[in-house]
Amino acid sequence: MNTIENQNAIFPKGEKASADYFTGTAWVNILVPQDETGSYAIGNVVFEPGCRTNWHKHPAGQILLVTDGKGYYQERGKPTRLLIKGDVVVIPSHVEHWHGAAHDSSFTHIVVTNNTKQGAVEWLAPVTDEEYSSCQSESSKTKKVNLTEAAIRNHEELFPNHKSTLQITDPELIEVFDNFAFDEVISYGDLDTRTRVMMILASTIASQALSEYKVMLSAALNVGITPVEIKEIVYQSVPYVGIAKVFDFIHVTNEILQSRGIKLPLERQSTTTPETRFEKGLELQKEIFGEMIDRMYKESPENQLHIQKYLSANCFGDYYTRNGFDIKTRELLTLSMLIALGGTEPQIKGHIQGNVNVGNDKKILLSVITQLLPYVGYPRTLNAIKCLNEVIPE
Repeated sequence: MNTIENQNAIFPKGEKASADYFTGTAWVNILVPQDETGSYAIGNVVFEPGCRTNWHKHPAGQILLVTDGKGYYQERGKPTRLLIKGDVVVIPSHVEHWHGAAHDSSFTHIVVTNNTKQGAVEWLAPVTDEEYSSCQSESSKTKKVNLTEAAIRNHEELFPNHKSTLQITDPELIEVFDNFAFDEVISYGDLDTRTRVMMILASTIASQALSEYKVMLSAALNVGITPVEIKEIVYQSVPYVGIAKVFDFIHVTNEILQSRGIKLPLERQSTTTPETRFEKGLELQKEIFGEMIDRMYKESPENQLHIQKYLSANCFGDYYTRNGFDIKTRELLTLSMLIALGGTEPQIKGHIQGNVNVGNDKKILLSVITQLLPYVGYPRTLNAIKCLNEVIPE
């Protein structure tokens, strides 16, 4: 049950609401009084589960901005509307209505109420238990999500006590996706949870999926991926995805880490200097890719040789040589980014061979590709498997 105590409250609860106008327990915090504006008032209202207003109406209307929980809004003679975080309700003038929490969830909204010579609100009769129960059954047209025990268990590992709004608005999609991604797909291969989440996290950056990245970043912290490891995933994406696309992910990462009480900046992880970056980067390139690097330098036209030097000094010297991950993990992360980017088949093949050279066999690579499937889709997955089979035939 979603209770008042586990909400991420924006404002204090305020004063307990009058039982004359509310059934159950609610708190009202007046943020902007009417006497300071003359025309409108703004308040924050927190409802305990099952609490609702009386029927009432506003001479000049009202606006509700839902900030947490799950609740209902109903106009007289009309169907009940289910409300969740992010919903906005514009209530017309003189329309009888009520609003309040669902029976199994607390509910919070901000109200903006216009004032008139007739006042701001006209209170009417309480909403009866029968009316409230009727609205619950009406709103429960949403099919119960039928998830497997494995899907529930694996989801809970990443997102403990998470209340999914999509289970309310899109139950059929959640049933299909969660049973697939958190049961069927996870059951393939033997990647540990931390590795799986890190690869997914890297792919979301390359996919430019900022909202999903936020979700997976929280999951990463929940399963013990360290702030240094998270930062290294973001940093390593820069030479492959580009700073223009990574910029927002850096800021979101900082915001989430700081919200968890993690002080920034983190300890330096760089192991090279301006004088050694090229030498150490080239050495590491050759360790991963072997004689291919000498061939790339030899075959490069003279007017393009600077790009090869950039790869050695910048991509590998500046990024790959950093602490935080071993080379095997960095190669898996790079492969995950390249798969999610799409259109990178030559680079995917090169890094499949690089993965093999540093000790990641076909079984591990196929496991990574499989775990990315729900997040990058079938076309990119099938392209990656084609590259895998060309480099490492069955």
